[in-house]
Amino acid sequence: MKAFVVHSIGKVGIMEKPVPEPGPNDVIVKTTNALICTSDVHTVAGAIGEKSDLTLGHEGAGTVYKIGSAVKGFKEGERVLVNAITPCFKCHNCQRGYTSQCGQALGGWKFANIKDGCFAEYFHVNDAESNLVKIPDSVSDEAALYTTDMMSTGFMGAENGNIPLGGIVAVFGQGPVGLMSTAGARLLGAGLVIAVENIPARQELAKFYGADVIVDFTKVDAVEEIMKLTDGQGVDAAIEALGAQITFENCIKVTKPGGTISNIGYHGEGDYIKIPRAEWGVGMSDKTIRTGLCPGGSERMSRLLRLIENGRIDPTKLTTHRFSFDEIEKGFHMMANKEDGVIKPLVTFS
Repeated sequence: MKAFVVHSIGKVGIMEKPVPEPGPNDVIVKTTNALICTSDVHTVAGAIGEKSDLTLGHEGAGTVYKIGSAVKGFKEGERVLVNAITPCFKCHNCQRGYTSQCGQALGGWKFANIKDGCFAEYFHVNDAESNLVKIPDSVSDEAALYTTDMMSTGFMGAENGNIPLGGIVAVFGQGPVGLMSTAGARLLGAGLVIAVENIPARQELAKFYGADVIVDFTKVDAVEEIMKLTDGQGVDAAIEALGAQITFENCIKVTKPGGTISNIGYHGEGDYIKIPRAEWGVGMSDKTIRTGLCPGGSERMSRLLRLIENGRIDPTKLTTHRFSFDEIEKGFHMMANKEDGVIKPLVTFS
């Protein structure tokens, strides 16, 4: 089969690999569609270390191709997808409720990290009964794909923010996960959603997904503007959805005492993230910093698919570009360089 891989730091390409075989608890999926993620870009840049001929991709949908001997509830040819995070649901961290940290820190993130990902004609799903989910007939592959990471991660940012009903939320960065955090905050009952973004197309999408106010940090000081919008009190929850030092600091600065800073941004550079000491109340301001890797599992996926199925959200507005699998390298470089207003590129297999 053909697979799109990272050969080494900074070098990608398509290579031939054997079609994977399932273990007793696993399923092999024949890929139909996938989405390119900025995390793939970070991986190629070396954010998680040197990788050699590792298949990229963690947002994939397809049809059941082969089923492990112990797997029940699936049959060949069914439309399925799997979260970007595929925990074992058996280990110490999983049993403690931290499935994303399966076995070790970030251990639930297996695709394109510790095993081959889904940018191939076929991909392997571990612990399939717990991780694989059928796609409802009324939901397209394209829409379903957004539950694998963008919705799951973005909504987690809102969930971890402990947003009170009618509370105030600021979302820093309106890339795909930031936009889904905006949507998640609205769905969870935020009374005022403030989106911090400077790109006009993303500002419009932020409004579509539930932002009440847009703060353009190139025109005003974002912290001053948010404090003005909240009568100097600050927000109940600030969501960092970019992975940058400045946005992380600003989240702390605008969060009121007792509020929550929810970090979902991928901090792929540097050795340390600094905390502004005074605005942190010299460590005593009752501000909570929550981090997380989106939870996996078929139960969460079923709930996210239900939101699409019943018209609560249409994530396909995030799709800005479309490529065939043969063109995937072009789509990857477009994502890496943020060309042509790209938000999410969709890759279609044969």
